Amino acid sequence: MSSEIIFPIHLVLGYVACLLCFCVYALPKLKSMNRFRAQRVIATVHSFRFFGLVLILPGVVGPNLPAGFAAFAAYGDFTTGVLAILALLTVRMRPLFWFFVVAFNLVGTVDLLFAYYHAIRGDLPALAGQLGAAYVIPIIYVPVLMITHFVAIYWLVGPQLKAAPELSDRVVL
Repeated sequence: MSSEIIFPIHLVLGYVACLLCFCVYALPKLKSMNRFRAQRVIATVHSFRFFGLVLILPGVVGPNLPAGFAAFAAYGDFTTGVLAILALLTVRMRPLFWFFVVAFNLVGTVDLLFAYYHAIRGDLPALAGQLGAAYVIPIIYVPVLMITHFVAIYWLVGPQLKAAPELSDRVVL
């Protein structure tokens, strides 16, 4: 099978597997939390996006990885990761925390959408082997990021539902 067939199959199945895991394990727990705590968890997941800089690290990725894709995705991930870290560092300053939550979700979503655009334009499926060790990023990590961005943005603009009480929220006398 060619990489033009394998890469899209991996990408679709990566989304399916991540969505199944998220819906079964993560979403019920996140729904049980208040929105602040849930967004804090999502920010923690995105705080590792600094790792996207690996896409421009020679020796990890191949020399023929489309530069337009690699540079844009790497710096977009880095920016999103820094914004998520800033959200986590400002949890005690709620207005600033919410500003950074909105910022990392908007920047991160745009980054992923443009990365898909650049990947298609640069014919990444045909050059998927050039991702080298970073192949796991678009197949496993990006679906988790996109799913959590979708949920985070929905919770930012959607109706505020009352979370189920958490065990830690109860006072034991």
